[in-house]
Parts: sequence; C-alpha cells; structure tokens
Amino acid sequence: MKKYDAIVVGAGHNGLTNAAFLVKAGLDVLVLEKNEYIGGATVSRELHEGWMYSNCSYVCSLFRPEIYQALHLGEHGLEVVPLQGSTTFKQDGDYFGSYHQPAVRRREIARHSKRDADASIRFDADIMKWCRLVRGFLLRTPPDPASLKIRDAMEFAYLLKSFYHLTESQIYEFIRFFTMSIAEYLEEYFESDAILAHFSGGSIIGTGLGVYSPGTAYVLLHHAMGDVDGNIGSWGFARGGMGAVSKAIASSFQSMGGEIRTQAEVQQILVKGRQATGVVLATGEEVNAGVVVSNLDAKRTFLNIMERKDLPDELYQRASNFKIRGSSGKLNIALDGLPRFPALPIGSPLTLGHMHFTDTLERLERAYDDWKDDCWSSDPYVDTLIPTQYDPTMSPAGKHMMSVFVQYCPAEVEGGWTDAKRDAFGETVIDQIASYSPNFKDLILHAEVRTPREIEAEVGLTEGNIFQGELTLDQLMFNRPFPGYAQYRGPVKNMYMCGSSTHPGGGVMGAPGANAAREILLDLGRENTTPEDFGDD
Repeated sequence: MKKYDAIVVGAGHNGLTNAAFLVKAGLDVLVLEKNEYIGGATVSRELHEGWMYSNCSYVCSLFRPEIYQALHLGEHGLEVVPLQGSTTFKQDGDYFGSYHQPAVRRREIARHSKRDADASIRFDADIMKWCRLVRGFLLRTPPDPASLKIRDAMEFAYLLKSFYHLTESQIYEFIRFFTMSIAEYLEEYFESDAILAHFSGGSIIGTGLGVYSPGTAYVLLHHAMGDVDGNIGSWGFARGGMGAVSKAIASSFQSMGGEIRTQAEVQQILVKGRQATGVVLATGEEVNAGVVVSNLDAKRTFLNIMERKDLPDELYQRASNFKIRGSSGKLNIALDGLPRFPALPIGSPLTLGHMHFTDTLERLERAYDDWKDDCWSSDPYVDTLIPTQYDPTMSPAGKHMMSVFVQYCPAEVEGGWTDAKRDAFGETVIDQIASYSPNFKDLILHAEVRTPREIEAEVGLTEGNIFQGELTLDQLMFNRPFPGYAQYRGPVKNMYMCGSSTHPGGGVMGAPGANAAREILLDLGRENTTPEDFGDD
C-alpha cells in the first residue's frame, strides 16, 4: 500500500494552499475531499442551468498577494477585478454612497454631514495605520508566550519592534481598539446614522456579535486589511466566481505533481504510538502518510475525526468550548435582468458594488436581538452584489446573478430548521430587497437559500460559521484556536492544522494554509517554500 509524505484533509482553499507549498518542497502529497468538487466554501457551482453561483464566499480581497505570486496563480487562470464602491439605502428614499474615488467619496459624505467628511480623512488614516501594522503578522507563526525557545523569543522581539515606531498614546489606542465595539469606535468619528450603519456592517459579517458588542471593532479591521492590485482595503470579484481561486490553487498544486481525491470523506485520523500515521475514509479504506494535516475547523478536527483517547483532557475541553457560532445565511439568485433601485441616479456606479438596506445602528442591533432569540432577523443586514456586471460569463446573455450574504441567521431556530423555515427565511430577505427595488421580484428566475444548516451539511463548517471560529481577542494570535496549539501543530506528532480556526483566522486569505506548511517543512527539515516576513513598509 502506498504511503504518502503528507495527507491534507479537506480541499478548501487553505487545504489546497497548504498542499501546494508542501508539494513545491518535494513532498508526495494527497488532498482528500468529501464532496465531488473542490473548494469547500470557496467554490463556483451551476445550481441553476446557465448560472454560475459563488454559492458561499462571494468576494475576494484578503487573499495574500505573496501566495498568489509564490504559486503563480495568474498563470493558472486567477484574475481578480476590483469592484467599485458600495451603498446603503435609507428608509427615507435617499442613500449613502461610498465611492471608489476618494474625492467623490468625500463629497458624498459631506452631502450627509460636513463634519463627517472631515472626520473621514482621520478615520481612513487610522484604519490604514492599523491595517499596515496587523498585515505584518498575517503570514507569521504566532509566538508561544509560555515558551522559552529562541524562535519564540525572536518572534516576540519582532512584535515589539513593530510597535516601536508607535507613540505611547497610539499603543494605548491600539489596545483599546481591540476591545471596543464597532458602534462606539465609529461614534468617535461620525455623526450621520447612515454613515455609522454603513461602516459598521463589515464588523458583524460572519460573527455572533452585534454592533455594540465589545471586540467587533477588530472584525472591521479584519475585513479592511486585504487588497486588490496593491490597493489596501479594496475588494474584487474573481472571474468565474470564487471557485476560480480554489481552481487556480489546485491547478498549481497538480502541476507540481500533487494528487486530489474527491468523494473521499475522512472519518478518522489514525494515531499509533502518539503519532499520526494516516487516515481512515468513510468507506473503511486506510491511507497512510508521514504527516496528516486537517483543514477542518477545530471542533470537527478534535471532536469528530480524532479519537477521544488521543486527546489531552484539557484540549478536548477547549475544543468543546471553542466559540464557533453560526450567524449567517446566503442567497444566490438568478435574475432575468438588472433590478432597478429608484433611490439611485440612472447609471450610478454604486450598483456595481456592495448594496445594503440597513441605515441605522438601532436596526442593526435589533437584527442581532432576533438572533439571540433563536430567530432569523425580521429586518436583516444584507450584503448584496451583482457580480455578473463584471463577469457576464456567470449567467446567460442579458441575465444576471445576485449574491446576498445575510446577518443574522442562527444555527438553530426554535423547533429546529425545516425546509419550510429555510424558505421563509429566504422570503424575508427577498422582501427586504424588494422594498427598495420595485421590479426585483418579477426578475427572479431561481433562488438558492442557505441557512447555517445547509452550509454545515455541504461545506462542513460547524454551525455554518464562515470564519471557523469567532474573531474575538480570546481567539486571536497565540490564542487561536487554543493556547498552546496556535503554531499549527496538533496534540500528537506529525498531525497539524491549516484551516481558518488557526491564525490569522477566516476569510479567503490562504495565510493559515501557508503558515502551517512552513511549520511542517521546518519540522521535516525541508527547504521553506512559503513566503514569510511580509511586514508592510
């Protein structure tokens, strides 16, 4: 029976990234995927004839350009097109538009508040300052604060050096930023309700927290630290849908000799003598390997595919208590044409970007209140995009596809999820959009509705949590996923983690996969093929 150098469990984008760097270093690598397709949540699928849906993740920004370059993903077909601006529609018939061009954006802010227009310059500068600081840690392994190893001491020195240029007040401000709610943070800059709501949205996407919950300010930073074509904070569409990201990584991996098996669900990680030796598939087949890497979230890794006897009691307890709450839903809608939004001027570029329909912090918080009561939000926050305006190959000529990301949708509702409740959730979202677009419902040809139930069942994300764990201070850096396990190594020898439950967290970033590969190659004494030390100048 063949023995591989490494097996990666799960063909999501982080698993594929990890595998690509391992095979680049000369290892014989097998990726095992339970579904008949690759990509995990970073996937494009034809779920309605003629329409290609980015049916889970839907925009690209966080993916590290260093990984793009190292794996030559451009040569393997990955192309990202920057999207133009975003808008929040107001209940009074007006709108706030955040344009791509800075001067136009500032004039639009001044239309709502001259004070806010001045404050926006300070806000942008402060956010970019923290983005540049944090981006330097994304592709580094967190130090272990309890370790006496020279490498950990040097990593702590690197962290301290990164803060050296900050003033005392800036250091206090940075620490405070991590513990603040997004509402309180933004209220230090802005006064307009619509502007406050608009910039708050990024802090609640994918998290079981509200705009007044401590820690949500950092989630905004997590969404703002990406870039497209060197423009920090920009977002873009991958041509062909988000599956193009996974497809390009897989193509790079296979071009170097890597192997992918689909419809190969891993049931158990084999451990003998406190050492991972391979996996057992759901079919009963055993596949042996020198190294086993899990791209699954921390709960599924330690509670589902590892035996209890192979885990320390403390680790089992930490995995059981890991915060990984489902709070998001998704709709993918096939449209017969472009919806009209009467609030916008004819030909407005704002329809090319994110569109939102929640214009006050109060409405955002009430949507969160519904989630806390185990109900989907009756007035949800949605992030709506029409990517076919950029990529007409995703739908038939003259038709369009709309992607709708929804907060809040709980993993469990009272009485349990049923197909009828799923459809009712979808109707709630569609009704909200239709209240701002009179022809929207008439254009709908097909709608795929996903609650956390569907996301977990298909993709394998516990409770449908898109980040594989909350992005709160107690679950970041050397606390992610748990203290003592933040350096991608598992509780037994030759077992590793590379998914978004590890540092630096969720989003289509690729950093966890690349970081884990670096640690594996270090342990094996192989040449490091991963990019590292990318602090911004």
